[in-house]
Amino acid sequence: MWVFPLAAAVVAFAFAAVLARRFARTRRLHLAMWCAALVMYGLASLAVAGGAVSGWSRTLFEVYWILGAVLNVPLLAAGEVHLLRRGPVLDVAVWVILAFVFAYTVAVTRGAAIDPSALAERLPSGKEVFGDRTAAYRLPQVISIPSYVILVAGAAWSAWRMRGRPELRSRFIGTLLVAAGATITAAAGSAFAALGNLPAFSLSLLAGVAVMFLGFRRASESRPASERRDLPAH
Repeated sequence: MWVFPLAAAVVAFAFAAVLARRFARTRRLHLAMWCAALVMYGLASLAVAGGAVSGWSRTLFEVYWILGAVLNVPLLAAGEVHLLRRGPVLDVAVWVILAFVFAYTVAVTRGAAIDPSALAERLPSGKEVFGDRTAAYRLPQVISIPSYVILVAGAAWSAWRMRGRPELRSRFIGTLLVAAGATITAAAGSAFAALGNLPAFSLSLLAGVAVMFLGFRRASESRPASERRDLPAH
């Protein structure tokens, strides 16, 4: 089942390359944040592929956990916040929160005790690796879930504001697809990961990032250059 996470990594890196090119052209910060998030997604997917092929090590699991289970979602949410609202106070607050989240996640994960026997599973569960109720195991619940809610709420608000406007139909559909892709990854992916179902989890990695990429491309098409933005906007 290494093919699906490998394909997910390829799609994520292709998506990141598109975002990087647009950031280089427009210098819009949200694009850089989304680009970094997709690079993290790609690296986490590669870790899953590596674990499926050669077995899991602590390093592979930490890459998957830190970049895939926790940190890529706050970056996506931060980009959405920056796109929705701009201002020096808000920008500083977002960067301070991100810095704390990143430092806390890395410190807690790197410092956590693990159960080496749990790494023998095809898809190790964070609960089994770190132990129930540990700070490392709780990271996705404390960080990723609130970030996902912010991301999807922002996309839903954008879609609501675009409803009933024929000239923004592609943008409206693209916004919903981005939210759907994030949901596939966050909901289905997390559920299958908790169950240790590697085939279903691997497929959800690929499906989630592919739907987000499709949404991005759909939201960017059929719009005048003077009005064009770089993702579902507002």
